[in-house]
Amino acid sequence: MEDVTDAAFRALIAKYSDPDIPRVFYTEFTSADGLVFADEHGRTRLDAKLSFTPAERPIVAQLFTASAERMELAAHMAAQRGFDGVDINMGCPDRSVEKSGCGAAMIKNPPLAREIIRAAKHGAAGLPISIKTRIGYSKESELEVWLGELLAERPAALAVHLRTRQEMSEVPAHWEWVPRIVALRDSISPETRIIGNGDVRDIADAREKAAHPLRHPPAGGADGGGCDGVMLGRAVFGNPWLFSSRRRLPEVGRGMRIKMLIEHIALFKEKLSGIVSEAVMKRHFKAYISGWPGAAELRARLMEAPDLDAAAHILIASAQ
Repeated sequence: MEDVTDAAFRALIAKYSDPDIPRVFYTEFTSADGLVFADEHGRTRLDAKLSFTPAERPIVAQLFTASAERMELAAHMAAQRGFDGVDINMGCPDRSVEKSGCGAAMIKNPPLAREIIRAAKHGAAGLPISIKTRIGYSKESELEVWLGELLAERPAALAVHLRTRQEMSEVPAHWEWVPRIVALRDSISPETRIIGNGDVRDIADAREKAAHPLRHPPAGGADGGGCDGVMLGRAVFGNPWLFSSRRRLPEVGRGMRIKMLIEHIALFKEKLSGIVSEAVMKRHFKAYISGWPGAAELRARLMEAPDLDAAAHILIASAQ
């Protein structure tokens, strides 16, 4: 997620993850065009976005573009940087991204989408190529046609946000459609892993949805057609313990949340200070600072702090 799963937050999550819980990290949404054309300042920012530590492996570079040539070059750069895979975002609904023909706009242009997948494979020199997309642009009936085009290119994995572009996140994710996607995969590209995405709360919920998609959202129903994995997005906000069996978010109290936000700020300053605007940390304040009397007041003070140093001092004083 842009300005969320940055190098600082990924490092924090990796530190508090259990090694026996399998997971794959993805970088932030990164422009392949930017990688190819960036000036020195832009290159510095992109280098920070694409930095990672060994603890984050396996880690995949998530790229987007409407140019096959630039995708090939960017995928090659990702391979040179030591990434374990390349993911192509063909599902982002942001209007500015769509205006450039990228993200969810790709759903309307399957020939170009397939060309970009082939270019990524060529540029990545053997790294697995995955795709992140949606079930269609405006209607569910697009599912077989659109996903069928992508599967014809035999990607290593296909992560599907189980809503259309038009639905955004305004309706429950259609987990009951997973068996259709799995059946389509089995008929076209059996080796492709299918990854479900949408409304996943935590690891237990992810395992339940993967194994029994027909129960979500309809109650009851027969099992069958589970996916190979689950992608978690919003569940990570304020929860570096997401991949830990030792801590569950509802059990984490005020003191631990404050301590974790202080550590998060320190990592942000270490890895991204002067490169990425400190304002992006504000979206984390609400996620960490909530759920107890006085949290709203503390959060308001943090939002008004002139910089992250001041925010850290406020947190330290409130923890005493």
